Amino acid sequence: MTATAFEYGPKHAFVDPCTAAGGADPVRWPPAKGQRDGDYLLPPPRPAERLDIALDPRDRRRLELHAALTAAGIPPAPEDREAIESLSALSGSINTTIQRWLNHTL
Repeated sequence: MTATAFEYGPKHAFVDPCTAAGGADPVRWPPAKGQRDGDYLLPPPRPAERLDIALDPRDRRRLELHAALTAAGIPPAPEDREAIESLSALSGSINTTIQRWLNHTL
């Protein structure tokens, strides 16, 4: 049996990751309502700055097929690209049926 580097050596003090520096109150996420100080991971969305671009139906079907496969636990591999492109070229009703089949595997 081999020892790991953490098995022996100086003792380290326990640090609670849920407390702020200096022993202050615990850090809570998400912050309680009314206690947000503007510190967000991402800025809030700005609807006026959205791009007004419509997706081609074929591209939308391709993205929806990728999402359905991933949700079903079958993440598409790079070599699956040709098959997904071919399936996306089929009509919307066929793609809806394929997605329904995949949703039933969940």
